[in-house]
Amino acid sequence: MTGVYIALEGGDGAGKTTVAARLVELLEEKGDTVVAVREPGGTALGEEIRRLLLHSSDMTAWSEALLFAAQRSQLAAEVIGPALGRGEVVIADRSYYSSLAYQGGGRALDPQLVRLINEAALEGVIPDLVVVLTIDPAEALARQADPDRIGRQGAKFQEAVARVYRELARSEPDRVRLIEMGDDPDDVARAIFAMIEERRLG
Repeated sequence: MTGVYIALEGGDGAGKTTVAARLVELLEEKGDTVVAVREPGGTALGEEIRRLLLHSSDMTAWSEALLFAAQRSQLAAEVIGPALGRGEVVIADRSYYSSLAYQGGGRALDPQLVRLINEAALEGVIPDLVVVLTIDPAEALARQADPDRIGRQGAKFQEAVARVYRELARSEPDRVRLIEMGDDPDDVARAIFAMIEERRLG
C-alpha cells in the first residue's frame, strides 16, 4: 500500500500554512489518515536546523542550500517515507521544490546542482503533486508581520523565486501545478483536494 505525498509551495506570505490546515481537515473528513509536515523542521534535527536557517546571522548561499537538504533528508527518512509506506497522505508545507526556487532562483545557485543534491538526499521520497500558491510578491511580503531571515530578502528576491516556480510548472506539468491564492483559503483547499482525488483516481 502506497500513500500520497502532496507539497504546497509558494513565496513567503502566500498562505501555505493556512491552506495546508484546511486541506488536512478535508482529507480527514473523507477518512484519510493524514500526516502534516513543514519545512524546515518536522524532526528534532530539523527543528534545530530550522532555527539556524531562519533566525541566525547571515550565511553563504551554499551553506543555506546544504542545511535545507540536510533537514529534508532527515524528514524524508524519519517521517514522510514511513507514512507513505503505511498508505497515509502526507501534506507538506514546502518540499525540495522550495530549494529549486529559493536557492536556485533567489540565490542564483546552479539549479541542476541544487536538484541533484536534494534528490540524492531524499533517496526517492519526492512529492507526487506540488501545488504552488501564486500571489503578487509585494502583497505576500505585506502579509508578513514578523518576517524571518529569508522573508526579509525583499521583493526582487521573491520575484526571482516566483519566476522559477512558473518555470517548474511549465517544465513538469504532470507534477507541478499553479493555483492562484484568492481571498478564501477554503476555496483553494477544495481545489487542491479535487486535484488529489483526480490523481488518486488516475
